[in-house]
Amino acid sequence: MPDKKERAAVIMAALAAAYPDAHCELNFADPFQLLIATILSAQSTDVLVNRATPALFALAGDPAEMAALAPETLENAIRSIGIYHNKAKNIIAACAMLVNDFAGQVPQTMEELRRLPGVGRKTANVVLGAAFQQAALPVDTHVLRVAGRLDLTDADTPDQAEQDLMALWPPETWFDAHHRLIWHGRRCCKARKPQCPECVCRPYCRHGSVVLP
Repeated sequence: MPDKKERAAVIMAALAAAYPDAHCELNFADPFQLLIATILSAQSTDVLVNRATPALFALAGDPAEMAALAPETLENAIRSIGIYHNKAKNIIAACAMLVNDFAGQVPQTMEELRRLPGVGRKTANVVLGAAFQQAALPVDTHVLRVAGRLDLTDADTPDQAEQDLMALWPPETWFDAHHRLIWHGRRCCKARKPQCPECVCRPYCRHGSVVLP
C-alpha cells in the first residue's frame, strides 16, 4: 500500500491531468479587487460575485473611495450577494483600515490580512496565493469536502484540513492543489450528487462505487 504522501501525489496528478487550466474564477485586476471579491464570495458563488463587482469597482476603485461609500450605497451594489449587510459593513471597515494602517495597500502577510474585518484564513490565503504568488492552500467547502472523501484529511475544520493538506504536497504546489480540488468539487465531486462514474479519482476513493447522501 502506498503511504499517504504517495497516494496524495497520485491523486493530484490525476486532478492536474483533468484540470490543467484550473485557476481562480473570481475576476480581479489587482490585489485590492481580489480582496474585496473574496470577502464577497463567502457563502456565495463566484458567478454572483463576478456579476456584481464591475459596477462596484466602477463606483469605488480603491480603498479610500470604498471606505467613503455610504453603507446603503454599498449594500445596494452588492444586494444580489448573500449576507450583503454584514459584508458591506466589513468592507467599509476593512478599507478604512487599509487607508489608515497600510497606506492604502493590501498587506502581504497572513497576520496583517487577518486584522482586516471580514478576513479569515481562507480569504487571506486566497489573496496571498493569487495576488502575491505566495505558498498558500486555502480551504473552502469544496476543498474540505473533496479532501475528506479522498481520505486526504479527516479534519472537521478548514484550519485543521489546511495543515493536513500542506503536509502532503510541496509548498510550491499548494495553490495549484487548492484550485484543482475546488474545480473537482464544483464540476464532479458535488455535495449532493457526486458524479462518481465520471470521476478521475474514483480508483482512489472509498466512495467511488456508491452514491453519497
